[in-house]
Amino acid sequence: MKNKEEEYKEIFLAEAMSNFEEINRVLTQLEKTPGDKNTVHALFRITHTLKGNAAGMGFTGIAEMAHVLEDLFGEVRDGRISLDENMFASVFKGVDTLGNLVNAVKDNSEVKYKGIKTKLDVLLKRAKEDSKNTSHTVQESFQSFHAEAEVESDDSNAPETSATPELNNQVSFSDLVQVPVRKLDNLLNLVGELIIEKDRILAAQAGKGLRSNEYARLSRISSDLQYSVMDVRLVQVGFLFNKFHRVVRDAATSEKKNVMLKLEGTETEIDRNVLQVISDSMIHLIRNCVGHGIEEPEERIAAGKPKDGVITLSARSETDAVHIEISDDGRGLNYERIKQKAIAKKLITAEDAEKLTREDLSMLIFEPGFSTMETVTSIAGRGVGMDVVKRMLDSIGGTIRVASSEGQGTVMLLTMPSSMAVKASLLFELEREVYAIPLAYTESVISLYKSDIHMAGGGLVATHLGKNFAVVFLKDIFRSPSDTAAQSANTLQNTFAKIHPEEKLEIVIVSFNNRKVGIVVDKLLQQKEIVEKPLMRPVDKVKFISGVTILGSGNVCLVMNIPHLLNFIFGFSAGNKAARNFTLN
Repeated sequence: MKNKEEEYKEIFLAEAMSNFEEINRVLTQLEKTPGDKNTVHALFRITHTLKGNAAGMGFTGIAEMAHVLEDLFGEVRDGRISLDENMFASVFKGVDTLGNLVNAVKDNSEVKYKGIKTKLDVLLKRAKEDSKNTSHTVQESFQSFHAEAEVESDDSNAPETSATPELNNQVSFSDLVQVPVRKLDNLLNLVGELIIEKDRILAAQAGKGLRSNEYARLSRISSDLQYSVMDVRLVQVGFLFNKFHRVVRDAATSEKKNVMLKLEGTETEIDRNVLQVISDSMIHLIRNCVGHGIEEPEERIAAGKPKDGVITLSARSETDAVHIEISDDGRGLNYERIKQKAIAKKLITAEDAEKLTREDLSMLIFEPGFSTMETVTSIAGRGVGMDVVKRMLDSIGGTIRVASSEGQGTVMLLTMPSSMAVKASLLFELEREVYAIPLAYTESVISLYKSDIHMAGGGLVATHLGKNFAVVFLKDIFRSPSDTAAQSANTLQNTFAKIHPEEKLEIVIVSFNNRKVGIVVDKLLQQKEIVEKPLMRPVDKVKFISGVTILGSGNVCLVMNIPHLLNFIFGFSAGNKAARNFTLN
């Protein structure tokens, strides 16, 4: 993996080569129409941009050469220098030297440029003198320019450059190619189709009893191609993180607070599409840290804290997931106030509030319209924003957890897939149809007898590793009436009541937002990486299904929408007046 410095160097080279080519094109155009002011303005802007980029990267030679060309075009623009044949020859020589300096960045070679730079410097100096002494003409200045430049260039330890430029027949190309994202998306779709076709061929091969290594090379090459294309779509999170300095500054100014932003792990890579989806959510979370978390300077000083609050953005990658942590050293969450607000808005009852853990209470801040602010400010108190964050994370299979210590600060941990292109999934069978559950939501797979499962309220409960969890038959959910009025408290117990007491059940334990549910299926099949395609109209609003994929057999496999499924289960329990906490772990 390339480090940040090498990546910036590649980007600079691509832009510098583009600038050099544009200078050559525009300068050639100017030679044909010397009086075109717009062309001169364009040359001035291009050299100015190149000078700034080179100085920022520490390439002194490019910056100096671009600077003298910029000054030269500035004098031409202001009418103090007129370009003739001899002048164009020297300028083209200077541009060629600039191109050589840019190319030298690739292999760290040395290019001597002081001679031509000194000649151009002398010309500029004489032009400025001529603007004060009108008795000299520009042509006379140019004639005396050569003699003086030769003397000064001797002191620059550079070889003398001939007034007659050598023909430069070499054409340079950048090693960096800019490709529109839509082309990458299309390429990834085609690779996905290739993977599906590969699986079909392998399945057909297995059915004919052929040797398993017959298509091993095809399988390996297609997998390498898939991950290579996915790697192209990865970008560093620093690309997004660096935009938040202004967000923090504006929010802090609005709230009259002193806040600093600290960035860590900016080189962590994530799929560009994931980064694009979470960008707005990140803005909400950071503004929330400033509005709710960081105290006013006077309050911080009274609490023995530094006057300036600190918000830290950090990122790290683990296997197929990326963790982004947003922390502040502010006042932390006031759990008593959260309880009171939640009870007042009838999100929970007073009895439920006493049973909820701090982690459960923290998740209430993501409910629509929920806010603990007594007064509405420009960035907080309206109850919007945090629920948007939750919905965005749900849409990409991400999760968020909140930990807070009153008076010390709050930490929000976002966990997201590093790529949305491929999902590791668990395949299972239900009523002779194959479905997939993303492994990101899968905690474990167990087998239990009916006698190990108990009825509680309107649901079922089992125990695994000393912890209770809800058990739901997926058949009952699929068969539940869409009309809420037609649903009964025992809807989720129908299949349980019909099975034999000694029947062994296959259960997939899934979790989302600290809620855990065991889903009973007919048969577990295999773990597999799938290319998920979104549902298209008119079935894009089907409940419990997030997308589809095609198996090697050619059959369509539906991908379960676990966040929607769990929200339905818990909402169903609460709606039927069942014991709300029977599914709490």
